[in-house]
Amino acid sequence: MRTIRAIRTLLLAFLVSLVPASSFAGVFLSINIAPPILPVYAQPVCPGPDYLWTPGYWAYADAGYYWVPGTWVLAPRPGFLWTPGYWGFAGGLYGWHAGYWGPHVGFYGGVNYGFGYGGVGFFGGRWEGGHFAYNAAVMHVNTTIVHNTYIDRTVIRTTVVNRTAFNGTGGINARPNGQEQAAMRESHFQPTSEQLSHENTAATNRANFASVNGGRPANAAVSRPLSGGNLANHASYNSNNRPAYNASNNHPAYNANNQPHANYSQPAHPSGGQPHNAEPPHESHPNNAAEHERH
Repeated sequence: MRTIRAIRTLLLAFLVSLVPASSFAGVFLSINIAPPILPVYAQPVCPGPDYLWTPGYWAYADAGYYWVPGTWVLAPRPGFLWTPGYWGFAGGLYGWHAGYWGPHVGFYGGVNYGFGYGGVGFFGGRWEGGHFAYNAAVMHVNTTIVHNTYIDRTVIRTTVVNRTAFNGTGGINARPNGQEQAAMRESHFQPTSEQLSHENTAATNRANFASVNGGRPANAAVSRPLSGGNLANHASYNSNNRPAYNASNNHPAYNANNQPHANYSQPAHPSGGQPHNAEPPHESHPNNAAEHERH
């Protein structure tokens, strides 16, 4: 086993020397199997002021890809924004570019994670005077608890969305723009201990693995980060009865269909069994924000 790992490491080093440095910048893990497509799910209501949304993503362990649920977290300091991690394909391998905190949102592979992360930039809110203001057009906030909100619908549109989870050949063709390149050169801060615990806890649940759930995780999003002590208390925010991520193609395991997926059924509202597009009193809830794209 050690010999095989050593050979893979040497192979990766050789491939890195053959491709542009930017293609593997920040890569912490590389494998030869593509991640599943992103599931469609409802966003839990924001638990309180100054919480920021961090989208769910496919991580990888010895047993394969597993889903890390989207969740709300506190930034390490006011003014910081989250740049999601993403998978990038280069040199025959899929490499994971880890997410980070910083004063501006950088490049996240053009992946449309929804809820303000439409592939370029972030349009779910902004910092104002040390507190976060939420764009209620794309963020699920209860205005009886969170008062710092605004509505800007010009940044969203309902359209066919490509749910491919990786950048590169066969996936999303995107390169960093000038603003993203500038953000990439800034000082970055690693995920918080709460985020790291959230990912590690997700890996302990076999139901999160694509080999078990067929690319349809039952716990696609949670209101607060997972931990060993609170795992059983999290409600499930998911979209049931969707086709398996690879049901319509003959690609190798976990290799997603690269065609956009349209006509998604509306997932259930996360509370009270209400339809997803119903507006509860005093609550802002975007209509399936995961299917919105930036203009």
